[in-house]
Amino acid sequence: MRTAFSTFRLRTVGFALAAGLLTPVAMAQDIKVGLVAALTGQSAQSGEAITRGLTIAIEQINARGGLLGRKVVLVRRDDESSPPKGVAAARELISSEKVSALFGGIDTPVSLAITPIANQSRTPFISVWAAGTGITVNGANPNYVFRVSAQDDLVDIALVRYASSRFGAKKPGLVLVNNAWGESNDKGLRAAAAAAKVELAGVEKIEMNDVDVTPQLSRLRNAGADALILVANAAPGAQMMKSRERMGWKVPVVSHWGISGGRFDELVGPSASDAHFVQTYSFFAPPNETGKAVMAELSSRYGVKGPADVIAPVGTANAYDAMRLLGIAIERAKSTEGDAIRKAMEDIDQYVGLIKTYKRPFSATDHEGLAPEDYVMVQYEGSRIVPVK
Repeated sequence: MRTAFSTFRLRTVGFALAAGLLTPVAMAQDIKVGLVAALTGQSAQSGEAITRGLTIAIEQINARGGLLGRKVVLVRRDDESSPPKGVAAARELISSEKVSALFGGIDTPVSLAITPIANQSRTPFISVWAAGTGITVNGANPNYVFRVSAQDDLVDIALVRYASSRFGAKKPGLVLVNNAWGESNDKGLRAAAAAAKVELAGVEKIEMNDVDVTPQLSRLRNAGADALILVANAAPGAQMMKSRERMGWKVPVVSHWGISGGRFDELVGPSASDAHFVQTYSFFAPPNETGKAVMAELSSRYGVKGPADVIAPVGTANAYDAMRLLGIAIERAKSTEGDAIRKAMEDIDQYVGLIKTYKRPFSATDHEGLAPEDYVMVQYEGSRIVPVK
């Protein structure tokens, strides 16, 4: 039975619609998507880059009418590179903010901790930086975790091959951060070296707060290492580079991409350019139409003058494409319900993105949107990240 108030409210809304003061889009609830990433601390650049990529994609989507006639809104939470804080943030975004999907940041340990929560709650979770193999290869069926980023097992093959082909390395040494991401790459690099019949000089671990890596490097040098393969984020990676410089050891360095998520170039100085590292996209590459549009938005919104000014480029590129792919899935599903989005993600036919043209990027058994042929090798040139010459 209608109350006097409900009757008045219906009449008021009807009048507003007739007068053009409210539209169905204005009345519809926004579609919220969440980001759990490092927004402060040593890897804050990565979180800012991911935010920029998501924001540009969302603004483009909203300018075209949103999704399902509804506006898309980004809700961010800072995980401070801490798995417990990431878990708390993910739970809050899912239960309180009612996000339709989650995006993850640079830290593999955080994303690994969020993965079971996403699967249990049936919330699509898209990794746009963290490369740990177990994030997507997690044993869940159905699996709600996708990735538009590199994957450790595949990156490890590329790093071993690059050390051999570029520097002629026959006995590389591994320097790995002592956490779940380092463990993921420990297994992957050993397997990649064995498959390539490359002998490893040794494996050394470094801590996030190490200020002197000389003992670990000395052991590798004494073991005959002719290249170093580094897996660490910016701060510990910088300490390794500075220890190498203090030792006067000019050994080549081939690195995973964690060093590009912070102030690596500032912390290391001129020798930062000695580290060649992997990326999934370079803004120095000839852009397609999507690339031109993204660069124009980076310029107008963030004051980016050119490719050299793009901070943590893979964060921006991966996040942009991931949001556009999620948008396609939501429209295809005609729903924001988690299982419908998951199935639609697995059924995307084609999308001309920033990084590449995606053709059947996901399936029921493969949730990796990028492959080794999408990787490029880069280095620092001052503060710029540029393709290796």
